[in-house]
Amino acid sequence: MKKTVLLLLSVFALISAFAQTDAAAKKLLDEVSKKYDSYRTIQADFTFDAQQPQGAPYSDKGVLYLNKPKNQYRIQLTAQNLISDGKSTWSVLKEDQEVQVTAADNSNDAIGPNNLFTFYKTGFKYVSMDNERVGQDVLNIIELSPIDTKKNYFKIKLRINKNKHIHDVLIFDKSGAKYTYTIKSLYVNHPINASQFTFNAKDYPKYEIVDLR
Repeated sequence: MKKTVLLLLSVFALISAFAQTDAAAKKLLDEVSKKYDSYRTIQADFTFDAQQPQGAPYSDKGVLYLNKPKNQYRIQLTAQNLISDGKSTWSVLKEDQEVQVTAADNSNDAIGPNNLFTFYKTGFKYVSMDNERVGQDVLNIIELSPIDTKKNYFKIKLRINKNKHIHDVLIFDKSGAKYTYTIKSLYVNHPINASQFTFNAKDYPKYEIVDLR
């Protein structure tokens, strides 16, 4: 589970100019970016699925709370929580009864919770693909490849719904693994209690706190 959350941090970066590749894809990504850039707070219910070349598939579900202006987020998963106040990040490992504290990474160099919905804005080449149907919905498909070939993934597939919201993100790892994040519901620009982004040690009385800052 710890590996899954680290993956979420490295997969679940942003801003400015797109790599010039596909005009139709750029237009759609511009529209998606404009919508997400207008949101100050986001709450999203999501599912996570991992398929490994070897080993059993893994699934989980969680909730993401995001306060964009302050780079604050909270991710609640079955076995782990991540809490960031914009300065520090607390990784709560429920099975191990351990909390790992690290400095918050607010850079644009990696894909993380603070830019999960806009990571594609820089560092990628992209191309439009044929639309796909999920139930009654027709989704626009864009495939992205990182300009930096040292990344541990070689392709990301974005599926975008008619509201110009991201339906899901599929990451193709160089190891052969595939990771899918699906947004089940999205609530935007509504108040989120500040306590969601605050770590309170009293909530974890038997946990060992390991400060790695």
